[in-house]
Amino acid sequence: MNNTTLTPSAVSLSGDAARLATGIAVGLLAASIGALYTVYARWGIARGLSSPDLTALRFGIAGLVLLPVLLTALIKQRTVLSKKWRVWIAVSMLAGTPFGLLMFGALQFTPSSHAAVFPFAAMSVMGMLIGALVLRDRITHRKALGIAVVVFGLVLVSGIDQASFTNQTLMGDAMFIAAGTLWAYFGVLLRKHSLDPLLATSVIAFSALVTYVPVYLWATGAKGLIEASSEVFWTEALIQGVIAGTGTLFTYAKMVSILGPTRAAVFPALAPGIAALIAWPILGHKPGTFEILGLIIVIAGLLFAVTGVRKS
Repeated sequence: MNNTTLTPSAVSLSGDAARLATGIAVGLLAASIGALYTVYARWGIARGLSSPDLTALRFGIAGLVLLPVLLTALIKQRTVLSKKWRVWIAVSMLAGTPFGLLMFGALQFTPSSHAAVFPFAAMSVMGMLIGALVLRDRITHRKALGIAVVVFGLVLVSGIDQASFTNQTLMGDAMFIAAGTLWAYFGVLLRKHSLDPLLATSVIAFSALVTYVPVYLWATGAKGLIEASSEVFWTEALIQGVIAGTGTLFTYAKMVSILGPTRAAVFPALAPGIAALIAWPILGHKPGTFEILGLIIVIAGLLFAVTGVRKS
């Protein structure tokens, strides 16, 4: 009978591979949630809802759903919140109301093709740059090339063309880039301060609940939500509030804790391609050849960027 003894280095490599596989799986889930809420945002807007209505559902429901998590933390982990209160405020500003207002506000000025490129390209590129500056995360040739391939794939998915650039769209593009930069820095702070993914999600959701939702109610009286049909309201409440409002933040935060912010920042780039596939049965939009080709290229660039043997 042969006894096989694994060396410490072999055990480490095996553990790294399992961790990478877990991170990729969480990343795919995060991108799929992003794609799902994007498609249903278009579905809801086509049925009378506005971007502020959808933002209120996302923040309001997520904040209420996760309130028990935050209250439990206040009782059992008060020191965790009090000692890092500046960090909690920072992540709430980065991934909460300002991010939502920039992302949804930019949709008023840009075509959907720009929405498929600029925020996700900014997340990937700025995630790499900010990670290098703040965390000293080395920018390797492999990472840089992988992200370049991802951005090229995004352009193919979107079908963006030069004629779509106007003064108005440039303002929207700047808002998308700002939103992507905020999200990338959010990921870096999560990793730098080793924040718990679920607690971070609850803090951000609650901060948005108490800052954005009151302003929305005061400004609009929730007219769009009141006038929406029950089918539209409850569908969007589930997709935007429960699945996207809680799932997007948590899966991204979890992915950052596993892969690090630089690798994690690449995964949102999958969302436009996956959205093109989901939109087929939901919106009746059949993905074209370039959309499918772009998705394949994005996946190839992503895998190239996040995998590879680390030098000891």
